[in-house]
Amino acid sequence: MSEGATDLVPQLPNLSIDDAASWVAQHLGHLVGDSGAVAIPARRGGQRAADAALAALDVTGYAKRRSQVHPLQRRAATVLSPYIRHGLLTLAEASAAVAGAPAADRRKFIDELWWQEYTRHLYARVGTRNTAPLRRRPATAAGQWPDAIRNDMSCVQSVSDELEQTGWLVNQTRMWLASHWSVRAGHDWRVGEEWMFRHLLDGSRAANRYGWQWSVGAMTSEAYGFSRWQVERRAPAWCASCPLASECPIQDWPTASPGERIDDALLRAGPDLAGPDEAEITAAPEQVWLTAESLGDRDPALMAWPTSPAVFVFDEPLLDRLRLSAKRLVFIAETLADLAERRPLRIVLGDPVVELHGVALASTFAPVPGYQRRTALLNVVATHPYSWMRRPSGGDVRSHSAWIR
Repeated sequence: MSEGATDLVPQLPNLSIDDAASWVAQHLGHLVGDSGAVAIPARRGGQRAADAALAALDVTGYAKRRSQVHPLQRRAATVLSPYIRHGLLTLAEASAAVAGAPAADRRKFIDELWWQEYTRHLYARVGTRNTAPLRRRPATAAGQWPDAIRNDMSCVQSVSDELEQTGWLVNQTRMWLASHWSVRAGHDWRVGEEWMFRHLLDGSRAANRYGWQWSVGAMTSEAYGFSRWQVERRAPAWCASCPLASECPIQDWPTASPGERIDDALLRAGPDLAGPDEAEITAAPEQVWLTAESLGDRDPALMAWPTSPAVFVFDEPLLDRLRLSAKRLVFIAETLADLAERRPLRIVLGDPVVELHGVALASTFAPVPGYQRRTALLNVVATHPYSWMRRPSGGDVRSHSAWIR
């Protein structure tokens, strides 16, 4: 560890949610994008919490009620996504866990897992390249909900509050906000995507960015419209109690131009950031480097090197740019604290390239551009495969239907 780095291990073992929030405020508070308050977290961090959620998984009724919004007890969404996002659970484990579920519910749940896999494949192909799926809409100066589309509507306010307080939303309400911001109000989708990404416990550029662009019509040629009838169907009590019920700003379908039809050669076929299909080892590692993509006990690199200490670096330059919500960092802190009870773990605040310079590392491949950039500058002597459901093969990713064929 370089001079000036902050070794935070002593504060980590046996954190409660309150301890984690205080710990994040103390050590990472200068990097967060909100006040640091954690109201009602959607999920606790850690492998034990993830395994308990998976063991309790019951998708009975999922096919009919996965898009239900309110009341909460009617929802059938599983809220496994924060654990899947950070590698505490794999898509394959989630799929296997519903083997005995009713057929229709099992098929729908597994179909949603395949959508997640598709977004990973798409991102592994295009990354941050300025190609069709990432094309830019004209930027606007507005950073707040516009006066003409007021956020004193019960639906918009309730969904926004849930996101900012818990770090999670059902997919239906993610689409509502994306459409409300981009399609109806005409704001730059990037602004909304960044806002949602900062708060979501499961925030990933692959899924979140695809969801926003799907809503504005990219790759589908048809924008998603959000209007009152969806709220009346999925959360009727909100309309009934809304102060704007008699003058609803979203009473009618929004005016939206069809999305541009995409036929990009890179989407038809191209190189994928897929990583090795088996472990690539040139020497024994000194430490196992964990990334935010893979923090679970069953991380392939951790399992392959059971006696090697692990290291996680809170990437200070990256966090300074992203300005994530404190609750996202609390979720990660809880996950690391949980792991530290079973495995020697060093936690550092700084630049991973600086802090890990010269250390022989084992790592699990992460299909994101940042991992590729950093490993090019580090001494990774053992790279372990990413846990794909289906390994990318360079095929057609223009749409989910084209890809899944």
